[in-house]
Amino acid sequence: MKQVNLENIEKVKKFSETVKLIKDELRKDVVGQNEIVDNIIIAIIGGGNVLLEGIPGVGKTRLVRSLGRTLSLPFSRIQFTPDLMPSDVTGTNVIEKDENGKMVSSFRKGPIFANLVLADEINRATPKTQSAMLEVMQEHKITVGNTTYKLDEPFFVLATENPVEQDGTYPLPEAQMDRFVFKLVMKFPSDDELVDIVNMTQITLDETANAVVNGPTILEMRSLASQVPVIDEVTRYAVRLVSGTHAELASSPASAKKYIKYGASPRAAQALITCAKVRALINGNYNVSYEDIDALARPVLRHRIKINYTAVNEKLTTDDVIDLLVKETKRK
Repeated sequence: MKQVNLENIEKVKKFSETVKLIKDELRKDVVGQNEIVDNIIIAIIGGGNVLLEGIPGVGKTRLVRSLGRTLSLPFSRIQFTPDLMPSDVTGTNVIEKDENGKMVSSFRKGPIFANLVLADEINRATPKTQSAMLEVMQEHKITVGNTTYKLDEPFFVLATENPVEQDGTYPLPEAQMDRFVFKLVMKFPSDDELVDIVNMTQITLDETANAVVNGPTILEMRSLASQVPVIDEVTRYAVRLVSGTHAELASSPASAKKYIKYGASPRAAQALITCAKVRALINGNYNVSYEDIDALARPVLRHRIKINYTAVNEKLTTDDVIDLLVKETKRK
C-alpha cells in the first residue's frame, strides 16, 4: 500500500473521531434528534446553511447554542419580526465623536457578524429584511454603503420556521430557499425522549457541552472533505437525481412528470456532492458511495422542488415524491 493511502486512512480516522467527539458533547444538551444533529454537522463542515422546521420548544435554539460551545465559536441569535430592518441584521454606519472631538462616521456591526447565527423564525421578517441575508448566506460577506465586509470563517446560518403558525409570516423567496444546503424537519420527541428532556432541564437550563474543536479545525476538516474522490458514475447519478426533478425534461422519471411542478436548481447537485463527501468521511470512507447520495436526497431536495396538485390530492408529501424519484433513478 502506498504511503499516501496510509496517510489518508489516518486522516479519515481522525476526522471520524473528531465528529464523534462533537456528537458526544452535543448529547449532553440535546436529547434525540440524531439525524438532525448529523446533518447539521455535515452542513457546517461542508460550508452550507440549514433551514430547520419545527414547532416551538423542540430545542432548536438550545442545539445551536450548544453547537457554538462545542465548536468554540461565537454564537449570535436574531429574532426575526415584521418590524426588523436590514440594518438591524447587518449593522449600520453611525456618526460618533473621535478622541479629538470631531464627528466621524464608523460602522457598527450587526448580529450577523458571528460564526454561528441563529435566524429565529426567519419567515416573520419582511422580504426587504430577508433579502439582507442573501449575500451573506451565499458569499459570506456584507455590503453596507460602498464598503464590503468579509465575515470570519467558518460561517453558518441556521434559520428556523414554525410550520404550524403561518399568520403574519412572509414565505421565503425561492432565491433564498436555494441558499440553504439542507432543509431539516425537527420532529416532536418520543415519550422517553420527553422524559429525558424534562429531567435534564430540571437540573439546569444552561448548556453543559465542552469545547472539543475550534474554527481552524473545522476549516481543516472542510479542506480534507473537499479532496474526497467521487467516481464519475456517482457524480452522474447525483446529477440525474437533480435533473430528474424537472418534469419538462424528456429523461425525467415518471414520478417527476406526474407529481412535480417545479424542479431543483444546479445548486442541489453541488450540495449533494459536497455534503456526500463529508458524510463519507464521517462514516470512515475516503470515497463517496451511492448510499451517501441517497441518504442526503431528502434534506437537499425537499425545499428545492414544488409538488403539484396531483401529489397533494393523492396525499403524497414532498419526501414521498423524493423517495419515488430515488427509486426510479437508475444507477449506472
